Amino acid sequence: MAVVCSWSGGKDSALALWALERQGVEVVELLTTTHGNRSRSHRVRTGLLERQAEALGYPIRFVDVPHDAANDVYESRLRAVADSYAGRADALVFADLHLDDIREYRERLYADTALDPRFPLWGRDPETLFETFTERFEGVVVCTNDALGPAFAGRRLDADFRTDLPDDADPCGENGEFHTFVTDGPPFDAPVPVTVGEAFTETSHGMRLHYRDLSLE
Repeated sequence: MAVVCSWSGGKDSALALWALERQGVEVVELLTTTHGNRSRSHRVRTGLLERQAEALGYPIRFVDVPHDAANDVYESRLRAVADSYAGRADALVFADLHLDDIREYRERLYADTALDPRFPLWGRDPETLFETFTERFEGVVVCTNDALGPAFAGRRLDADFRTDLPDDADPCGENGEFHTFVTDGPPFDAPVPVTVGEAFTETSHGMRLHYRDLSLE
């Protein structure tokens, strides 16, 4: 089986990719949606994602979808991209863990396209996954929501970060509490060192999100 890996640059994507590699699955390409020169969700610069992909040894493809695009435009663009892999790949891999509505949406979106959605981390315990990440990988928190606040953005993703999370926060941020950028780990041929820079806040779908800009060291 050959797959395309939906790629945010964050910890769950990296853990899913690592799982695929250990299973001997052929990864054709990493796929990231963007808005301008940043990833659409995590707002990481595309240059950093290209550096990540180079260190991982995979090509990366960017699909630009503006933040203000209507939902039908967003969906039609992603379905068209999925169909463009016909004959090259069989599945599109997502790193979702346990949110049924998200999985059902992805399955509906990609129904009757060339790629079958797959979820290699589905049902895994978030606490265990967080521990696995901190033992084997390195990463930085690039975004937090108001439940955590801006002080958590820019921090290293480590045991101290886990200790400081509120009791009701998902350890892997599955409810949108935080997003990350991975700088090193088992799939990487070389680390991607970054500097944490300017803080900024954006509003998406009525939710305030607090970011820290990253640049290569």
